[in-house]
Amino acid sequence: MKIHACVFCCAFAFTMALAGCKKETPNSMSSTSSAPATAPATAPATAPAANAPAASPADSGGSSADSTDKLAGAQWAMKQDEIKNDPKGQWAIQATSSSSYQDAQGNASWSANQATGAPNAEKYADDGKAWTSKEQDAGIEWLDLKYPKPVHAEEVRVRESYGSGAVVKVEVFDEQSQGHVVWAGNDPTKELNYLLVKFPKTAFKTDRVKITLATNVVPGWNEIDAVQLVGADQ
Repeated sequence: MKIHACVFCCAFAFTMALAGCKKETPNSMSSTSSAPATAPATAPATAPAANAPAASPADSGGSSADSTDKLAGAQWAMKQDEIKNDPKGQWAIQATSSSSYQDAQGNASWSANQATGAPNAEKYADDGKAWTSKEQDAGIEWLDLKYPKPVHAEEVRVRESYGSGAVVKVEVFDEQSQGHVVWAGNDPTKELNYLLVKFPKTAFKTDRVKITLATNVVPGWNEIDAVQLVGADQ
């Protein structure tokens, strides 16, 4: 029995050691189910998270954050399709970031540009088709996205594909490049899901969204697959 216990302990230690390693090539880490986790019974808190700047009432009044992990099964799948094909939604065409894994540029794996376009990370997993920062658990990081058409915005949908729950602030920018915080708080997202940030329609038009993360809030790598801006001409 002691021999068996020793073998088990060694195997467990080896497995835990591997879990802390970062990918070297896309899709290198094993995935978990893409189905959403069960949502808590209470509504997600909107108080600012640790290290998160608080939103001013003028900027974020009336805003709210939710996530599609409240849905399950067929409902979840239908919601993903609805979001992807929303006629009022648009996907980013350019992106920059505070950092990227291995200093990735252009269309390299984990670069900022991996967060442009429609979602393409199909599982909750470490995936080069999403953006992630240079270091894990390093603190504040950001992703800045540009869209093809300026609109009066009313919602931002952040598709988190790994290490979900680290977003602490969402901003949109007006025609004078002035940032407006539309939400700041505790990100309720779990697994492969959208953080849904809804707010009163902006008086100005915007074609730029900035997502701020506190990467030390959720241990490990935090990855964003895509960000959708929702709005209208008028």
